[in-house]
Amino acid sequence: MRSTVQALALGVASLVCAATAHAAGGEEGATRDFFYSWLNLLLILGVIVFVARKPLRAFFSARRSQVQEQLHESVRLKEEAQARLTEWQGKLAEVQAELDQIRNQSRVRAEAEASAILADARASAERIRNDARAAIEQELRRAQATLRDEASDLAVELAGELLSQSITDADRDRLIGEFIEGVERAAADGAGT
Repeated sequence: MRSTVQALALGVASLVCAATAHAAGGEEGATRDFFYSWLNLLLILGVIVFVARKPLRAFFSARRSQVQEQLHESVRLKEEAQARLTEWQGKLAEVQAELDQIRNQSRVRAEAEASAILADARASAERIRNDARAAIEQELRRAQATLRDEASDLAVELAGELLSQSITDADRDRLIGEFIEGVERAAADGAGT
């Protein structure tokens, strides 16, 4: 730091000398001014190089080391990030494969359940049809039996009415006699055997 301040003081002094020389020369000393300006520039550069050489070297050396460390660190971080990226891409592929497998299994299960539900519905519909047919047939048989009973009752009633209207006392006596004869014959046949 001290050498830098000395270099700056020397540079300022050189500039003051150059400005004084330029002011003293006038127009006729333009060549001389030009020469002094270059001489001052060379002196300032020489002093700066002489004084600042060691700190500049140390600064640039430290900066170079720092940049190299940062480059090495960035390469290491890049490799680490690449490894993580590869790892996560692998995990993503595994997750994607698992999702595809789950989707396929879900689709297969859904299709199986749909088929089972459809089969159950068909079986239920067939059972309902069969139960309905059986119930209809049972009701039909019951209605037919009821109708037969009513028809036979009605036929007996009608026959009774017709017989009571068309049979006379003589017909009744004759029927009773025939009935008694039939019973006696049956009794005689049964006793003979």
